[in-house]
Amino acid sequence: MTRGQPADCGGLFLRKQVLASAFHIPESLLTQLDKVSGFDKVAFLAAHEAPAVTSVRLHPLKGAAAPQGSEPVPWCTSGYYLPSRPVFTLDPIFHAGAYYVQEASSMFPEYLLRYLVDKWDGLRVLDLCAAPGGKSTLVAALLGENSLLVANEVIRSRAAILEENIARWGYANTWVSSNDPRDFGALHGYFDIIIVDAPCSGSGLFRKDPAALEEWSENNVTLCSQRQQRILADVWPALKEGGLMLYATCSYSPQEDEEIADWLADTFEAGAAAVPVPNDWGIVVSHSPRHGLPCYRFFPDKVKGEGFFITALRKTGEPAAFRYPKSKALRTAGLREQVRPLLMDREQVVVPVADGHYAMIHPAHEADLNLFQSQLFLRRTGLPLGKPAGGEWLPAHELALSVDKSPEIPSIEVSREEALGFLRKEEIALAPRPRGWYLVVCEGIALGWLKSLGNRYNNYLPKHWRIRMGG
Repeated sequence: MTRGQPADCGGLFLRKQVLASAFHIPESLLTQLDKVSGFDKVAFLAAHEAPAVTSVRLHPLKGAAAPQGSEPVPWCTSGYYLPSRPVFTLDPIFHAGAYYVQEASSMFPEYLLRYLVDKWDGLRVLDLCAAPGGKSTLVAALLGENSLLVANEVIRSRAAILEENIARWGYANTWVSSNDPRDFGALHGYFDIIIVDAPCSGSGLFRKDPAALEEWSENNVTLCSQRQQRILADVWPALKEGGLMLYATCSYSPQEDEEIADWLADTFEAGAAAVPVPNDWGIVVSHSPRHGLPCYRFFPDKVKGEGFFITALRKTGEPAAFRYPKSKALRTAGLREQVRPLLMDREQVVVPVADGHYAMIHPAHEADLNLFQSQLFLRRTGLPLGKPAGGEWLPAHELALSVDKSPEIPSIEVSREEALGFLRKEEIALAPRPRGWYLVVCEGIALGWLKSLGNRYNNYLPKHWRIRMGG
């Protein structure tokens, strides 16, 4: 997989895209699916002979236009199908966070949330199995700034990829953690919404990921089902009474899908949260066998997308306000004036993070940070700002990509070719400018920082963000 091309579905990385004509879908899986509502074996197998489609979701604030020749994804207001798959690594505005490459079926949570959530401000949301970041960036674009999204990934290597994608998206109210689900269980009744795109057997990815087919077995389905139950049991206490749980997989197996919905209803106080789905979308509405809970299935012969399953459940009971423990203020007032020219003119709190670096959080999240510092391992808190160095402020790369940066920061508009040179950390020929910090901007979207020394520029793109692909 080329660095910088994100994929999304319950913890599986997508590898080289191939046609499924070389595949032999297990007969035992097909037998399972014979009992599933809407399954058409002949059409299903035929769909796996066709190439997978490519889709993206545009950032709502960074101003990128819908790609030429694209078609809208019907259940996502910012989603588009592309006519072909470009080389995303060589597109500068991809690195600027102008859009996110996401499989279209997994954009459906936006439709569920828009229908089921009646307010967007003041919410606390957890995306529990968040890497590489598709659903987190989707939810972040919906929330008000006083809401808080925790994007969590327990596997540290994948958490690094998640953190990078969250940085590209640029929202200060999206924090990144790396914790086991049981760590959240101690936060009783804290979250209004929890999304669990659970690790699964991956049969919905057969068309895009041949390794998923090689690894599939009935035994693995059983193991995944047991793991999914453990994950849900560990995190369920953190959901507020009246709160919403979205449970999703990229598996076709009922043992990981409808049967898990029934298990939740049997084990906890959970009720259905149904939404109407237009017939022409091709989404199959199935129901769990014991409780009749509505579930939503995506088959590649019926939708323009890959295999996906999702259900929405609401925790029954009257919601109560979460009680934060008493804590001291975290503000670093003296630095606020130093960073003021870099940020939009609104109330913010500057807090220390690590190694002399600082971050900005919204005032509404100060109590949350105090709470998390005693409960969770946070990889990213708010918006990284950088640190003071040598009498000036050394800005963080994440600040350049942020939607909260000041529009008054000086910038240098560059061509796509120059932008790729910047992203490769090559020398690019630019006219001299007065000493100071400048945003590198391509097509109106910021990529990172240059520092003018008068007669030359220093490129402050972090080494691990550098692209190495030619072309």
